[in-house]
Amino acid sequence: MVETWFAILCFTLTAYAVMDGWNIGCGIVQFLVTRNAAERRLVISAIGPLWTWHEVWLVAAGGVLFVAFPGVIGVALSGFYLAVFVLLWCVLGRGLSLEFGGHIDDPMWRTFWDVAFAVCNLLIAILLGAALGNLIRGLPIGPSGKFSMPLFTHFRTTGEVGILDWYSVSVAVFTLVCLAAHGASYIAWRTEGVVRERSLSVARSLWPAVFILLLAITFATRVVRPELFDEMLARPLAWVMVLLTFGGFSAIVAGLKQRNDVLTFAGGCGFMAGLLAAAAVSVFPVMLHSTFGAEHSLTAHAGSGGGTGMGYAIFWWPIAVLLSVGYGVVVFRQFRARVRLAP
Repeated sequence: MVETWFAILCFTLTAYAVMDGWNIGCGIVQFLVTRNAAERRLVISAIGPLWTWHEVWLVAAGGVLFVAFPGVIGVALSGFYLAVFVLLWCVLGRGLSLEFGGHIDDPMWRTFWDVAFAVCNLLIAILLGAALGNLIRGLPIGPSGKFSMPLFTHFRTTGEVGILDWYSVSVAVFTLVCLAAHGASYIAWRTEGVVRERSLSVARSLWPAVFILLLAITFATRVVRPELFDEMLARPLAWVMVLLTFGGFSAIVAGLKQRNDVLTFAGGCGFMAGLLAAAAVSVFPVMLHSTFGAEHSLTAHAGSGGGTGMGYAIFWWPIAVLLSVGYGVVVFRQFRARVRLAP
């Protein structure tokens, strides 16, 4: 049962990263692919119909942690107190930007909210990347089983680490560039005219940078957590996820070469999903790795809730997923046409 719920948690987090990832990326690159307020409204229109649905997957991940892994969420939330609140403020700021930006037809009003939208998405990408870097690198969990983290300490990856060090910063930079490329690919798929052409140009520039940074991050991860690669080699499911990552990479290259927007965007989704899933398979059963020693790490089995609650919840999970996916399909079908500038 623990393995099943860990897989569900990874699914929800991956779904959020991929789907809300293109929204975040759109916000990051919007000032690179637009030149005026009308074009920025075009970008907002491209992500508008489903942006709230994408955040449902983040809420679902929180629900899974609460039901299946209360020990993990209890330790993690208290330790990441500062980072979680900064992230929540950025998510709220993005929502306010989307909802309020079009209410008043005034250049200053709209420019303010457009800038706020870009800044909030930029910070969200950095914070999510830093969080991923922290989870891979490890957390300062000692004999007490708890931890607290300042923004930074000595910038090393062992001992009493902070939220930011050379590894978590590098993962944050990779995440920022990857989501920006993903967002540019999405805009190119969903828009027409000059905005699409500029988005294609940005995507062509960013995706090669993503692949170069991936090589650097892979080497850095080998230095920080060498055991992850041993686990990856020993688990066939991880091989499948690595193949998905390379398949996504190949689709991106082919899509950019053929100017096939759908293929490029689908390749980006596969690339991100495969990368995250391969990492998840490799770290299991450890959910919170300790930088003080493996004996202090918190595993999925130790952090699970147990009891009958996980069994009851597994019954409702497929129903909730079907309802959520059904909603997304219906809404997307209503707004599946490319958006264009008003004549």
